[in-house]
Amino acid sequence: MLEELLLPPPPEHGMETGEELLFLRPGYQHRYLRRLRRGTYSIADELDLHGMNEQVAGEALKSFISECADRGLGCVKVIHGKGLRSRGTPVLKALTNRVLWKHPRVIAYASCRAIDGGTGATLALLSNRKGNAC
Repeated sequence: MLEELLLPPPPEHGMETGEELLFLRPGYQHRYLRRLRRGTYSIADELDLHGMNEQVAGEALKSFISECADRGLGCVKVIHGKGLRSRGTPVLKALTNRVLWKHPRVIAYASCRAIDGGTGATLALLSNRKGNAC
C-alpha cells in the first residue's frame, strides 16, 4: 500500500482515444516492458469489456487479473476499445489503465501492437506471487 502511494497517479486526465497505455512497476527491468510491447509473450487469456458499464467492467477486470495470476498465467489481453463512442475520456480504456495500475499482481502493461488490437486493447504481464509483484 505504501508503495502505491509513492507512485505517480496513472495518466488518464485528457486521455485520447488513440493514446498508448504504458506502465512498468518500479523495481522491474525495462526488458519486461520492451518484450511486452514487441508482442514477445504469448497471450494466455483475454477479457473483452465491450458492452459492460464502468462498474461491471471494473469488477470483471479485477477478478480476471486475480484469477489469471492465481492460475500462473503470465500475459493476458484486455480488450477495452478505443473509446470512439465515449464522450470525452474513453471510459473503459481509462478504467483499464486505473485497475491495472493499482492491481498488485500486474508487473507491466502496454497497448497492443496494431495486429493484436492496437490502442483498443492492452497486454498485461502478471506476477504469480500473491500480495506483491514478483
